[in-house]
Amino acid sequence: MGSTIDITSAFIAGAPPGELQDVVKDIKALTSDNDPTLIAKLKPAFQKYNEDQLIPVKLPGASDYVLITAYNRVPSSTNKYYDTQSSTSFEFDHSTSKAFGSQSYTHETTHSDLIQSILKSLSTHFAEHYPSQQQTASASSSSGYTVAATPEDDKVAILLSTTRSSPKNFLSGRWRSTFLFNPANGTLSGTLKVDVHYYEDGNVALSTTKNIPDVSVDGGGDGASIVRKVAAIEKQYQEEVNRAFVGMNESSFKALRRQLPVTRQKIEWERVRGYGLGSDLRGEAKR
Repeated sequence: MGSTIDITSAFIAGAPPGELQDVVKDIKALTSDNDPTLIAKLKPAFQKYNEDQLIPVKLPGASDYVLITAYNRVPSSTNKYYDTQSSTSFEFDHSTSKAFGSQSYTHETTHSDLIQSILKSLSTHFAEHYPSQQQTASASSSSGYTVAATPEDDKVAILLSTTRSSPKNFLSGRWRSTFLFNPANGTLSGTLKVDVHYYEDGNVALSTTKNIPDVSVDGGGDGASIVRKVAAIEKQYQEEVNRAFVGMNESSFKALRRQLPVTRQKIEWERVRGYGLGSDLRGEAKR
């Protein structure tokens, strides 16, 4: 059996979209008596989760969101990140998902002009295709994008993420896009991921990934042409996911669904002994 840190780190890695803080509460409830300092020891697990999931975070005093990623982390830091759009750096508490300590910051890169060009075109694409921020009693959504040079400064990372959570409807989901543009040869590669969690009277999770190999960008590799390629790839993937959902709804989900009796009412499984074992459950008419 693994150590407590290994086990709880696995819980964090598997946290559904928008439900990390619920997992943290459960970890605290299960382990507080044994190790009150466990949450602090789990910082590497929280950091990996937040960066892998491209968590959108709202900076203090700002209206837009920036993403937590390995690409826009300040060098030699584990909890400090920067936003190229606002020329700001900030600290991020990985266990509470809160940003603080914003200050002016410009990241040195040879791709500054290209990054600004991409940001300009990406803002339009983002506004047209990603949901706006929402916070109500029944649902919340947060979306953001980040453009930054890779640590080696040889490519430009283009990252988009949106998270929607509706606890009252037992549903949460996240879309993540990670693209890398190589200015040396004008190619774009990337990964797109969708995660959905539905947990009403059960627990159903869907995770799907599409890897994009190097593809050429038409138009000379300026910001507008790169974003057009990004938009085309995202649209194609969304259509593929939609078709897959339709197919699953007509086949896999239908097979999983409980068959309702002729009354069209849900079976009260705690009273199942009171049902006739034959005709009632098969939906056949009683003779």
